[in-house]
Amino acid sequence: MSEKKDPGIWDGFKAFLMRGNVVDLAVAVVIGAAFTNIVNAVVKGIINPLVGAIGTKNLDHYSSCLSSTCEGEQGIRILWGSVLGAALSFVITAAVVYFLMVLPMAKYLARVEARRKAKEGTQEVIEVTELEVLKEIRDALVAQRGSGHNQQ
Repeated sequence: MSEKKDPGIWDGFKAFLMRGNVVDLAVAVVIGAAFTNIVNAVVKGIINPLVGAIGTKNLDHYSSCLSSTCEGEQGIRILWGSVLGAALSFVITAAVVYFLMVLPMAKYLARVEARRKAKEGTQEVIEVTELEVLKEIRDALVAQRGSGHNQQ
């Protein structure tokens, strides 16, 4: 006896893939990868020289020794400079993405939403005005009928 695939699972998977947030995530990954070179250049060209003004240019050289001696490959080293470099890269990436993509997009969407609400507002005013006109027409017809019944 052969088992058939549950069409609900396949349809659910397709719906999952077509969701907006999955596509947004894929775009974010691609854009993040594209910014990697920019961020690395900023760290190498700006951050490392600034750090180099007070110490070494390469953050990987900053470390602490946990054992009594750390000569060559002996001893236990904590490479906190590498962690600091990675943290700076992350902060720079986040800043670039936020200021060059998220903030302008949020401002653009706010303007689009304001325009949409303004259009809806004018439509509501027109609808209210039309409603008032229809009420006036109704009142006029009622008054006309009332005066017509009095004359007959």
